[in-house]
Amino acid sequence: MKNKTINFINENKVVILFVILCIGAIYASGNPLTFVAGELFTRIGRNGFMVLALLIPVLAGMGLNFGITIGAIAAQIAVFWIVYWGFEGIQGFLLSVLLSTPVALLFGYLVGKLFNKMKGSEMIAGMVLGYFADGLYQLLFLYVIGGIIPVNNERLIISGGIGVKNTIDLAGNLKYSLDTVSMLKLIEIIFYVIVVIAIFKIIFNKVKKTGISVVKDIVILGISAVAYALTFIPSIEAFLATDRLLLLHGVTIGLVIMILLQLSRIINNKLIKKNAEYSIKKPLALIVVAIALYGLTYIKSIEEILFFVNIPVTTYLCIVALCIFNNMLIKTRLGQNMRTVGQSRVVANAAGINVDKTRIIAMVLSTILACWGQLIYLQNIGTFSTYGAHTQVGQFAIAALLVGGASVQKATNKQAIIGVILFHTLFIVAPQAGKELFNNAQLGEYFRVFVAYGVIAVSLAMHAWKTGIRPIGKDNKPTQLKSQKA
Repeated sequence: MKNKTINFINENKVVILFVILCIGAIYASGNPLTFVAGELFTRIGRNGFMVLALLIPVLAGMGLNFGITIGAIAAQIAVFWIVYWGFEGIQGFLLSVLLSTPVALLFGYLVGKLFNKMKGSEMIAGMVLGYFADGLYQLLFLYVIGGIIPVNNERLIISGGIGVKNTIDLAGNLKYSLDTVSMLKLIEIIFYVIVVIAIFKIIFNKVKKTGISVVKDIVILGISAVAYALTFIPSIEAFLATDRLLLLHGVTIGLVIMILLQLSRIINNKLIKKNAEYSIKKPLALIVVAIALYGLTYIKSIEEILFFVNIPVTTYLCIVALCIFNNMLIKTRLGQNMRTVGQSRVVANAAGINVDKTRIIAMVLSTILACWGQLIYLQNIGTFSTYGAHTQVGQFAIAALLVGGASVQKATNKQAIIGVILFHTLFIVAPQAGKELFNNAQLGEYFRVFVAYGVIAVSLAMHAWKTGIRPIGKDNKPTQLKSQKA
């Protein structure tokens, strides 16, 4: 038990340190918990997607992708033209996705090709490449637009007619374009997508005479139709017509899904598959935990937060979808190839895996996801800082990932989410905490900058320290490394 505790602390010392820092900073700042929670959930929706975009290169052994700045640049080029052409709302957002994705794909391919020439130095190469791309980006926006490409728009172009203004207000164009998509609209879109896919599969199987039964597709169509029909019930329609979900409702729905998922596993293994070896202890424990968590919602201070915070449903669903995508990718052949390449390029080559191609695909996926993450960020913040919105994207996202306990060799969805929570909690309360502790407002702002860069250095140092400490074995001695055992 003692050894397990020591090993747990060693494995999670980075997270533990920042949890203590967050608690101390919240206490020192004197900010009410409702304010901190409201700001925190806004920032999770705004930045969570970008941090999750870092996981794939880590899986492929390319370390922390400082090159996601290039994905953000692709997004900003698209946003400028969408605003210039006057598109707005979710149509404008989707068009910006369509416009920026091929650009991000091209950038990701080129970055992947370059990284294959610089194996082992991807992180420093990504950082330098980000500065280089920023230079070209500034040339485009300072001279090419207006100077070579004629653009006549007083709202966007500097008075001399050459170059784009420092700040572009997205109000009336893309501001909250994704956040304000109602749950009802989302369900409607999902329903039509399911219908189109199911009908296509039925027709394809019939025309090609594949012999695959269409019963499953018909059942899915029926369930989808019933679910969609339920949205026409006035009380349900009124609930789904909003674009924000009260945090209390979100927590309740999440816990109900968790309980139903565990019950389905018990029924599937015990009653359907008759699996005698399946233990129901873990699912039962999770059900008890879910019930206990629901019980905590009746504590007054927690209840106040749950009734205070509203979350944009569509934006959070995008984050959940990316978590699912990351998990599913690992189970595919491509994901397994990436894992093998990440563990050892020599073994991957011996296994017949095209290492260079796998690394390029990982970089393309990461760049495209970073591009979409920047679009989510810009539509939420509502202001496009033309020359500065992308400059610190990589540092902030990487700092958040490291705070969650990730490293250059391993990063998971859980670490990314924990990192976003801890990093942005510290980012929210640090200025006020600095002001309260030292009675100096400027020092408080210094804390905000220090947090961004300081956590990267502290996290990397602590990870290096953790790597040097071996877990304690049953004989109360440090365990041997695998290479030593061999």
